[in-house]
Amino acid sequence: MAEYERSRTMPAQPEQVFDRAADVDRLDAWLPDALHVRPEDPPAVTVHEDRLDQDTSALLRTERDQMRIEWGTREQGGYAGWLQVAGIGSGASEVTVHLSFFEDSHDPGEQAARDALDNSLERLERQLRAG
Repeated sequence: MAEYERSRTMPAQPEQVFDRAADVDRLDAWLPDALHVRPEDPPAVTVHEDRLDQDTSALLRTERDQMRIEWGTREQGGYAGWLQVAGIGSGASEVTVHLSFFEDSHDPGEQAARDALDNSLERLERQLRAG
């Protein structure tokens, strides 16, 4: 099993960050470029991965009172992840994203995973700055 985690300070209140990150219709705007999420019957979603041109059944749960989003594959159990938002004062927030890969075939490797997490957090920050 491999696990990766990255954090970033965001220039917005935790509620604003969470609402943007948890909006199922806007997930593609901050997720890695190669992933696309289609809502199904909540909490079910379908994730399309461009690299493999493959759809995967997944679950996506949001807990606004905890400022937390959790996701993972349904049938295969290959990976899971979460995003946590925490207020740090002065109108800023700390966002942490964590990925767990339970099967080697799903693990992209440490550098690719960290790059994808950093890129996703950067894209989320750009959206918050743009309003």
